[in-house]
Amino acid sequence: MPSLKFSRFFSQPEVFRGIDPDNLLSLLADHAAALGLLGLKLPDGADAAAIDYERLMALLMEPDKLPADLREAFYFIHEMATDEGMACLLEAAEDAGIEIVGEPGPTPGDVAVQVWLRDRELLERKHAEQFLQNARSFQSFGTDRSPVPKYRDPTPRLAQMKKELDDFFEKKKRGRNTKIFPYVREDSVWFLVRHGDPFKREGAIDDKGESYGAYYWPEKFDVLVLDPTDGELRINARNKGEKKKYREVFGRHLYNDEGFFSVENKYTLEPLREKGEDAIAPIEGMDEVLLIEVDFFWGGSFAEKEIRKADDVFGAYKARNRTFPTKPRIVKACFRVTFSDSDRPRTVTIKPPNEAQYTRDADSLIVEKWLKARGFIVKKGKAKHEPTAKTALVGT
Repeated sequence: MPSLKFSRFFSQPEVFRGIDPDNLLSLLADHAAALGLLGLKLPDGADAAAIDYERLMALLMEPDKLPADLREAFYFIHEMATDEGMACLLEAAEDAGIEIVGEPGPTPGDVAVQVWLRDRELLERKHAEQFLQNARSFQSFGTDRSPVPKYRDPTPRLAQMKKELDDFFEKKKRGRNTKIFPYVREDSVWFLVRHGDPFKREGAIDDKGESYGAYYWPEKFDVLVLDPTDGELRINARNKGEKKKYREVFGRHLYNDEGFFSVENKYTLEPLREKGEDAIAPIEGMDEVLLIEVDFFWGGSFAEKEIRKADDVFGAYKARNRTFPTKPRIVKACFRVTFSDSDRPRTVTIKPPNEAQYTRDADSLIVEKWLKARGFIVKKGKAKHEPTAKTALVGT
């Protein structure tokens, strides 16, 4: 199968906001000319804090526009800018004689940037060894409208959407700090929704060693993906209340119907039973797909469940001369997918009726195509109109 390089994009911009501006500017400096042509003019070194983060975030959602070396740098730094990654890199840096600096102390992102700038190969090696699994779960909500109507351009409606979400989050004691960033991609529209988490009061230590109180709303980003063809909204958010509000607000403003995203029955795992290994054949962009876990619900008076795990479940059944169970309901399946743009496989989990879990948000683009091609998605009505916008929209 031919190799297909997919765009990597980053839906957690808070990672890059957590990097000291001086370190971030050092990372960007060699690409100042190219970034300037993309609308990101870098400040002078003495004014690093003036970096245009909103323009940078917009570019991170369309990384094909970035210089290849910078795109790779962002990818590895993004992956390793965690508490676990920081601990791993600090140990590796000490062993390699790399001094990590930062006043009053470096963040995980600062550590990742400094290691990258001093020894790129070291960071790549530690990433390969650790490969932190930060899976993200999406729930899908479709429509019973057939054919699916054309969605309305969100740009002129962003201010009202923000107000309605601000009203909701304010009632939840999270402040009026909502901001919506829409990005139109080839087959979908991605929305990053920034809002505050519950207010925090924390003890902190200043650069003089004095204790003081820090008061703030932590920054939180939720991810929503609109599939205009199927009239479906995929949501990554913390709780049912937030998901319900997103369905109402986005349904009302995109389709003039707050109950538009009402259908929760998206996934079926029956193809595993009906087609066996043929059901997991890879499509373009995938080199291999293996079923590594399948969960059955037998029910009965004891609510019996059965979990089968193996490096290759179908292979294990064959080796023991067993067949796939015909009676119990299949409630969960985990797949190990090797994508054509990566040597290391990643896990995808599907739980009917509407939950999918990915290691990276960007994996959902090809995985959704694979699920549809192999019959794991319940067929629904199609849209009359295909999405036509090709450029990213950035709203306030």
